[in-house]
Amino acid sequence: MPTDVIKAKNSYLLSLGIHGEIPMGSERMEMRKRQMSVQQESVAGTTAPAQSELPGQGNRGSNACCFCWCCCCSCSCLTVRNEDREERNRRASYDFKTEENTDFEESPKPTAEEIHLWGQSFDKLMQCPTGRSAFRQFLRTEFSEENMLFWLACEEFTKETNKSSIEEKARIIYEDYISILSPKEVSLDSRVREVINRNMLEPTSHTFDDAQLQIYTLMQRDSYPRFMNSPAYKNMLKTVSELSVES
Repeated sequence: MPTDVIKAKNSYLLSLGIHGEIPMGSERMEMRKRQMSVQQESVAGTTAPAQSELPGQGNRGSNACCFCWCCCCSCSCLTVRNEDREERNRRASYDFKTEENTDFEESPKPTAEEIHLWGQSFDKLMQCPTGRSAFRQFLRTEFSEENMLFWLACEEFTKETNKSSIEEKARIIYEDYISILSPKEVSLDSRVREVINRNMLEPTSHTFDDAQLQIYTLMQRDSYPRFMNSPAYKNMLKTVSELSVES
């Protein structure tokens, strides 16, 4: 056998941890067994960490993610969570039997007296079902309808007395309006969010009281003045005034 070939093979054997000259006959077979053993150990060494990671990933999916309020984990159990949430929404969808789920077209027409009352104060506007409906339509044009929806949800939530229903509906409200991943997330400061997170450990019918008040104040200071000056409100005033003259 050429010398350069022998050197090349010896170098290869050294890389495998096999020393000495090229064996012959039964020794060649023994060398082959040792070579295969080294290769198998190498393959096992590269695949073992990947396999050992799988249980850990499974634990993160079953433990961390399933109990994470903000749903920030990207594991397979999110699919289950989404399916569960869709089922809850079909079953409950926070089905409060209020104007939250009422189409605008189904709302009764406001009277002239009601429309004038809306201009007196935000409280009077929110106390009137037709006022809330008109204000909600305006909020939709400003892409802030979620503020009214959240306030309505909290109003009904405070009337709940059944413990299991409170826990279920509290979770739905949290996922729909508090979670940073929700497209309907409302704007709350860090203090209120911390209060809610503590309250969610043992939800009660007053879990969202601070948040509801903050959103109410936000609508009163920010959206209500614009609604009073909006063409929508002015047109309603004009229409009822014209009807009053005709009658």
